[in-house]
Parts: sequence; C-alpha cells; structure tokens
Amino acid sequence: MRAQSACLTLLRPLALCIATVVASGLVNADPVSDAKALLNTKCMACHVPVEGKGLDRIDASRRTPEGWDMTIERMIVAHGVRVSAEERQTLVKYLADTRGLAPEETADRRYLLERDFTLIETPDNKLVHETCGRCHSEGRIALQRRTEDDWRKLAHFHVGQYPVIEIQAGGRDRNWWEIASKEVPPILGKLYPNISDSWKQWQQHKYASAEGSWRIVGHRPGWGAYEGVATIEADDVADHYKLDMQLTYADGRKERAQGNAVVYTGYEWRATVKQGDEEVRQVFTLSPDGQTLSGRWHQAGVNSLGGDLQAVRNGPDSPTQLLAVDPSHIRAGTMQRVTLYGNNLSGDINLGSGIEVVKVIERSADKVIIEARAAAGAEEGMRAVGVGKAGLEQSLALYQKVDFLKIEPGEAMAHIGGNGGPVPKIPVQFESVGYAYGPDGKQGTDDDIRLGYFPATWSVDNLNENAMQMRDVEFAGNLQPGGLFIPGDAGPNPKRKYGTNNTGELKVTAVVDDAGRAVEASKPFVVTVQRWNDPHIR
Repeated sequence: MRAQSACLTLLRPLALCIATVVASGLVNADPVSDAKALLNTKCMACHVPVEGKGLDRIDASRRTPEGWDMTIERMIVAHGVRVSAEERQTLVKYLADTRGLAPEETADRRYLLERDFTLIETPDNKLVHETCGRCHSEGRIALQRRTEDDWRKLAHFHVGQYPVIEIQAGGRDRNWWEIASKEVPPILGKLYPNISDSWKQWQQHKYASAEGSWRIVGHRPGWGAYEGVATIEADDVADHYKLDMQLTYADGRKERAQGNAVVYTGYEWRATVKQGDEEVRQVFTLSPDGQTLSGRWHQAGVNSLGGDLQAVRNGPDSPTQLLAVDPSHIRAGTMQRVTLYGNNLSGDINLGSGIEVVKVIERSADKVIIEARAAAGAEEGMRAVGVGKAGLEQSLALYQKVDFLKIEPGEAMAHIGGNGGPVPKIPVQFESVGYAYGPDGKQGTDDDIRLGYFPATWSVDNLNENAMQMRDVEFAGNLQPGGLFIPGDAGPNPKRKYGTNNTGELKVTAVVDDAGRAVEASKPFVVTVQRWNDPHIR
C-alpha cells in the first residue's frame, strides 16, 4: 500500500497543490517567516548550513516551481519527510521566489512546463544529450541550475538511487560513469550555472502585479479561435489571485472560467480553474512589466487537450493593440469574412496589398468584422494587417491555392486508459494546416507559407502490415469527425489476438477541399499504454 501511495503522490500535479491551499482559505500573515521556519524544522535536519554557502544542496541549486515541488515530493517518498499541503505550498513558493529561474532561463523550454509533449527537442550539448538525454528530456535537464559540484553530486545520486543506470539505454557502449562524474558536470556547470547574470538581474527586479482587467485571444485545437476578457483580483495572500474569464469562440460557443492562481518567482503564473464543465490548469508567463500574460492551458490530467492564450491589459488607458486575425488566410479572387481581435481599436483598416475592405460588418474597440476581397492576380505571400496605429506583422496570408497540408500536432501519441483504472485516456486532437510553396515552388523549404487551419475530412487506418494483421484500427480507438482521436480502453481485450490490449500503430489522413480540388495529407501515430509515473517535468 505504501508503494501504491507513493506512486499516486508522484502523479499529483502542482496546480492541485495550489487549489488545495486556496480552497482551504489559508490566510498567511507572514509567508516568508513561515517558510524559513519550515526550512529550519523540516529541511535542516539533513541540509545543514555550510559557511558562506547557505544550506547544503538547497542553496547550490535553483529550480522552477515544478522543480521544487518534485524535490519536496522526493523527500516525502524517499526520506519520509512529513509536510501538509499548506506547508508544501509555502515551501514551493518561497524556494521558487528565492531560488528560481529568471524568465530568460526558462524561455526555450516552456513547452515542458506547459506540458506540450508534441515536440522533438533540440539538445544544448551533444555529450550531455548522449549521457543524460537517454533517460531525461532536454528540458528536464535545462530547467534547473546547479553549481558544478552539485551537478557532480547529482550523478552520484543517480548511481545510488538507480544502481543499474550504467546498463540502461545501452550505457555499456561507453565508460558511462567516467563521463557522467568527470566530463559532464563541468559542462553542465557552465551551461546551467547556479549563479548567472540573468538571475542576479531578476532578483533586483520589482515584481509586477497581475491584478486588473485583461483582453484575451487564443486558439483551442478542434474548437478554433477564441476571444474574451478576464478580471484578476488580488487575494489575501501575496501573489495569490482570483480569476474570472469570459470566453467566446469563433463558432459562437461560450465558456466561463473561474478559479485561483499563484504567481511564483514574479512571473510564473499557475492556476486551477473550472472552465465550462472541465477542470483546467493554466501555465502562463507574466511579462516583467506586468502588461501581458501568455502560455498554455490544458485539462486536468489530460495534457493533450487544451489551448494557447495571449492576454494584454484592458481598459481605456491601455495601448492600442491588434492581437489576432482569424482566419489567417484568404484565397486570391475570393471574398471572405475576416475578424480582427484587439484592444482599443480605432482608425482605418489596412489588410495589405491586393486585399481590400469591401464592408465593415461589425466594429467595436475590441473587435472588427469585415468582408474582404483578395484580387485574383495579387502576389502570394503574408500581409501585415493594421487598424489605425495598431498593426500585426505576417498575420494574413494571400494564396492562390493550397499546395500541401501538414497535420498537427507534429509528434502525436495517444494513450489507452480509463476502463475502471486510475489513469485517464490521453486523446489526440488533430488539425489540418494548409501551406503554399512560396516563391521557389518547392515543398519543405524556408519560403513555404503557412496559411493556417482548414476544415478537413478525417479518416484513420492501419499503419502497416503488422497493424493490419492485428486489426489495430478496429480496437485502438475511434476518430471523431472534427479530428479528435479517442483511444481505446485500458486492460487486456479478450477479443484481440493474443488477448492483448488496445494499443496500435495507425495512420491518420486529412482531406481539405480547396475550391473543388482535394488536398490530402497523412501521418503515422501510435496508441500506446498508460504512463504510470508522470512527474511535473518529464
């Protein structure tokens, strides 16, 4: 039972910890003093003060909020440390604020914090990748900072905690321990140092408040573009907020989102909200000047379903801004309705060369809906769109025809689940994206023009001969008309060959109608088993 409890603890997301604390009505008169007291009572028994270096190990490293929560979780599971949800939240907040990462240090790896697992990572160093990247994501390595000595201690910890690590992932093809303990730590100490100029500068930065009224735009795969407003109010505890959002989608659907948020390290926004009928986690970045919020949100426990969000300060004193154009493409020789989303919009509308405004259908300070016409002989390419002094570069594509499609997400993987088990199904929401070849007339080159999203007819089939023999397409799940693939139930299936589970190798196909011409694209994807251990940072 203890092992099962430990496993479930590892699955608990940071946002749930936030929600627990806020829901409890905790009003902390002096969070910093409480956090220091907790460090003394809960941590200093093992992490003793070292002269001139602070607390052993703790002051030799810096982490994101998720990173510190994972550390505390490891202390609970591996070393029996006992902390309540409130104490844990207090420690995470204090450690992330005082030993966190500067915005510049997380910028390239935010996809991992936002739990967007559809990307192929780029290594920062070949040797580190070959040594550490065999088990860890590149972002897992890069989203922490340590002294060279602490990186070395981490290598020792790995061998102590995982004695067979040297033979994992083919580690015996090299002198793994010699490399991990001697060659890699100096590299990591320089790539991801505990002391950096960006962190020193950020420590001197006066944190901005998120309180106020906000204008929102975004895209939810499968649903399309959305807009809205948000009101953020300061709560009783510093850096804690109450959030109320009103969202309207381009197809007319509406949602309200209400919940609570905490801002860590002056910019790391984490919130748990009830959005429509779903519980949602938000992972956003608050800009240093406090004028913008941006990032990704996803359903609780189902990372694959969510959307991106961009928010700017709202109100008469806010700057004039154009935030989004939907749809982002118009075909030469046609008329099309185009919606411009922004803030305090006023003045003349300019859609770029070859595109004229035929009629203004609706107009307000936040949104302009127009009927636009693209000239038949206009040059293909991206246009800047403007409303008065507000402009948005590369926001509207004029095209002659859709030359090819790509299916997003780039790297898709669905997971079976449910069926009475504790791990839910992880579906995949596919979208079809149209492209034009660009001036060189070739696909896959730098001048390809991304036109944007197009409605498609979807189908799914077996990927290969083995999948055909196993009848994967019959058991692995079903593809809904809007491109949402729902995987099959977890557990063995007696109807399948060998009584195996409902995993499979599949191929999804999208067909777009481009003025009577069918444009098609296919891509493989895998339906695999549940992920039982899903840490905050993979």
